[in-house]
Amino acid sequence: MNPEIHTTPAAPLGGTSPAAEVRSGTAAGTWHLEIPPGPAGRYRLAQLDDYTAKKRTHFPHTSPLTLRLRARLSAAEIPGTWGFGLWNDPFSFSLGLGGGQRRFPALPNAAWFFGASPQNYLSFRDDRPASGFSAQTFRAAHWPAPLLALGAAGFPALLWPRLARALRSGFRRLIAEESFALEVDPTQWHTYTLDWGFDGVTFGVDDQTFFSGVSPKPPLGLVIWLDNQFVAFPPSGKIAYGTLENPQPTWLKIEAFSLKSSG
Repeated sequence: MNPEIHTTPAAPLGGTSPAAEVRSGTAAGTWHLEIPPGPAGRYRLAQLDDYTAKKRTHFPHTSPLTLRLRARLSAAEIPGTWGFGLWNDPFSFSLGLGGGQRRFPALPNAAWFFGASPQNYLSFRDDRPASGFSAQTFRAAHWPAPLLALGAAGFPALLWPRLARALRSGFRRLIAEESFALEVDPTQWHTYTLDWGFDGVTFGVDDQTFFSGVSPKPPLGLVIWLDNQFVAFPPSGKIAYGTLENPQPTWLKIEAFSLKSSG
């Protein structure tokens, strides 16, 4: 398969930040994703995916499916988020610009290896990793998209912590979640596997395995990415989001990629 490349452009005329980039290697299933150094306040993204031009109901993957790759990161901790896996792109509110499909927000369904800098808090549960490097799954019902879009219109009200705490509690009832903190050095090459089955997901990092009984609802799309954003939805209800400075270029190398149906 040949995932599509999506990157943010260079800074506007007068700026000094070059474009993010994704370079294919000489071997099949090999890529170098990189975002340039730059200040906070400007989003930088390097991404591979196979769903941007598709409706969410037409995303290409269902279980059983096995993702396998080797990966290496430029630093043990980078500003923003990075990772690889499968998801339903739940948080987009696309109007179909840039070749993408019109999509409303959705509740999350995902199985992925997810890295997040300390500014992030990306768990609805208080007993699971909310930043750092983890293997993570989400499963939620397919609610009508227009209903969720109406809810998204009320997002500014979530800046009131009491309301945000109540909504976070509601999400815990609607969204099943499981995650495992990964104690590995991402700057070294590791082999990562993700076996998505009907009754759960088995993650592998070299010779370690982790099983989640939370199997996301299909269909899902492949995503491999690196960016400089953060989102925090902590138990306190003090929501925060934005983009971070990355003083140095940050990169993610991928090799030996494969994605196969295991049915």
